[in-house]
Amino acid sequence: MNHVAPGSSRVEEDYLRLIWKAEEWERRGATPAELGAATGTVPSSVSGALGRLAKRGLIHHEPYGEATLTDEGRKIALQMVRRHRLIETLLVEQFGFHWDEVHEEAEHLEHAVSDRLLSRIDELLGFPDHDPHGDPIPDSEGRIAETRALRLSDFREGDEATIVRVSDHEPALLRYLEEQGLVPGEVVRIVSRNEFAGSMTLTVVGREVSLALVAANAVWGA
Repeated sequence: MNHVAPGSSRVEEDYLRLIWKAEEWERRGATPAELGAATGTVPSSVSGALGRLAKRGLIHHEPYGEATLTDEGRKIALQMVRRHRLIETLLVEQFGFHWDEVHEEAEHLEHAVSDRLLSRIDELLGFPDHDPHGDPIPDSEGRIAETRALRLSDFREGDEATIVRVSDHEPALLRYLEEQGLVPGEVVRIVSRNEFAGSMTLTVVGREVSLALVAANAVWGA
C-alpha cells in the first residue's frame, strides 16, 4: 500500500481522512463547514482545497454541498486512517499516553511517518486490528473490518450491548466516559430513556449511569 498521492498537501490529506470518517460514522459526506471547523481553515481555503481534490478525481463535490470520496479518494483516505490509528496505538501501548491524549499527536505525526517506518510500527505492535478507542485499523492493503454496531443512543429500554468503539474527537468526553466505565469491552444495559430530557440511564460495571443522548452518540455497541 503506497503513501498518499503525489501533490497532496497536509490539509488535503486531512480532508480525505475527515470525509472518510464522516462516511464511516455518519453514513454521509462531510460539509465544507465541518471540514473548516475540524481543520481550522477559512471557507475560501476549504473551497479551494475541495475544488483541487474534485479536479484530481478524489472526491465528488458540488458547491456548498457535502463532499464524498471516489474510489481513488477512499484508497488514499484509508492510508491516512491506517497511519492515524496505528500511531494512536503506538503512543498508548509503547509510550504510555492516555487514550484522550493521542488524537492530536497522531494528527501531527501521521503526515511525517514513512511507509517503511509504519510497517515496522505495525509489526512491533503485533499487527493490531483496532486502536485504543476500538476503531478498526486498515491493513497494509487498505482492507478494513466492517463494524457491525449501533450508537448507544439507538438502543431501547431493556437492550444490552457490549461497547466496541468510542469516538476520539473530544478528549474531555473520552475522560468522562472512562470515569463512568463506558469503555470498549464493557457490557451495558439500557434501563430507561427520557426523550424530553435528551438522556438515558444505563447500567455498567454494576452501577447506574445517566448519559446525555449527545454523549451516547459517541459510543457504539454491539
